[in-house]
Formats: sequence, C-alpha cells, structure tokens
Amino acid sequence: MTLGKATAALIKLNACAWVLIGLTVSASAFDPYGKWMRPSTGAVVNFYNCGGKLCGKIVAVKAASSAKEVGTVIVSGAVKTGDNEWKGSLLDTDNGKTYTGVITLLGADGLNLKGCALGILCQGETWQRVK
Repeated sequence: MTLGKATAALIKLNACAWVLIGLTVSASAFDPYGKWMRPSTGAVVNFYNCGGKLCGKIVAVKAASSAKEVGTVIVSGAVKTGDNEWKGSLLDTDNGKTYTGVITLLGADGLNLKGCALGILCQGETWQRVK
C-alpha cells in the first residue's frame, strides 16, 4: 500500500469512528432522565435512575398553593418495558391517588405520562424537557 492509499484509508477509518461516536452520543441524549415540565400545571419533575428503575420527584411548582408538593415522589420504581417505555405507579398530586401508568419517551424533548384506573380509563399528558 502506498503512502497516499494508507493516508486515505486512515482518513476513512477516522471518519467512521466519528460517525459511530456521534451515533452513541445521539442515542444517549434520548433518555428520560433530567427535568421535565408538566404543561397543565407548570410543575417541574426530576426523573432519575433509582436502582435500575425510573423515579420522578417534584422539584419546582408554578403555583404558590402547590409549594407543599415540592419533594413529592410521583413516579417510583417504573420498570423499562421497551426501548422508550416504562411501566409503574404514578401519583396524581391533584387527588392523591396512585394509578397504573405508562411513561413513553417521545424523542429528545417529549415524555408522555399516562395513568389508568381499572386498566381501561386512561388519561395522559405529554411533558416537555426543561432546558
């Protein structure tokens, strides 16, 4: 192999390595961890890894009347059931009830939380990542 061919091969190899690094970084950017805002209330919840499961705690609220909710865990121990899906219990701070829920990651900036009563009456909302 001539010096020119060797240099070209190294450049191609280097380019492939950067593409793979970019794909790895992009994939890791799509996770549920971090702060998300519930549009209907303005509450901010920090989602975090708790023993290999997904948990979420209220870290900020918009309304002063909801200040007592800061620190409340609303998702505890949700289990990953798919590439972008977790299932577990969701606490509705509006009524104090806990529902069976599904959390679905919708790209980098959307997180849908859906709670179900009796397994059939479901209601959900898509939250936005706080940047």
